[in-house]
Amino acid sequence: MGIAVQAPRPGPSFIREERLRLRAPGGELGREVTLGVSQPSIMDDGWWLTHLWAVDEAGVVEASVVAPLAGVPPLPPLAVMGPALAGALAGLLDQEDGRQLIRLRMPPADDETRPWERPLLLWTAVRWDPVRAAVMRPNELARELLRAFARAVEAAGSPA
Repeated sequence: MGIAVQAPRPGPSFIREERLRLRAPGGELGREVTLGVSQPSIMDDGWWLTHLWAVDEAGVVEASVVAPLAGVPPLPPLAVMGPALAGALAGLLDQEDGRQLIRLRMPPADDETRPWERPLLLWTAVRWDPVRAAVMRPNELARELLRAFARAVEAAGSPA
């Protein structure tokens, strides 16, 4: 656990990156990761397509780096981080049939029996609430998305 995946940084972040200090055993300060978001592609139907990532000096970190100190949960990373990310965006996302319009995907793991051993890189699609999209600038929406990702990464490292 905690080995950086040797994938390069995906590129420059669309907005200022967020720094996040992970938890360490005994309450000590843990490793610092930097969270970023790519410039979104905005589709004609209002969907934003973008990437979220966590990196350190070696490149994109492995998802297991943000798992609880007691060990990786039996659920895949998106099953842990997805609800936290969507919850942090409540009220900002558009809805259809009572469901928030957010879709997340991660690169496949080399071994799907070890789902946390994959890069902490999320392919993200969101459709913002039309009122929010009308009154907020794209960089403000991206900041909310990145902060929600930070909360989801923090939640992933919390004991279940």
